[in-house]
Amino acid sequence: MQEFLIAIHRDLTGKNPKPTPEQMKEAMRPYQDWISSIAAQDRLVNPPKRWDTDGRVVKPDNTVSTGPYAEMKKSLGGLFLIKANDYEEAVEIAKGCPIIQVGAVVEVRMAVPTA
Repeated sequence: MQEFLIAIHRDLTGKNPKPTPEQMKEAMRPYQDWISSIAAQDRLVNPPKRWDTDGRVVKPDNTVSTGPYAEMKKSLGGLFLIKANDYEEAVEIAKGCPIIQVGAVVEVRMAVPTA
């Protein structure tokens, strides 16, 4: 099995964040159940952590700006590793993320072994 990064992006800092705080509150139990189901299948590599909505961006000229991303509206809302056989299976697992239904975007990336 391969390891895949699951990154959940959402607008946490905009004037009209999506999902809204109310939608996030409603989605938390289904989200926790989704994570638990991944863990129950022994596919969770490490437990997810909560991430600060703030961040720092270091640019090539060594300037540092405040914010989770340079010129982006979405913030990193969740980040963890799963095990899957291939991209197709990892994407199927990612599609189960209930936060997608309220406006989040889930990114899937395969870990590349180092030489």
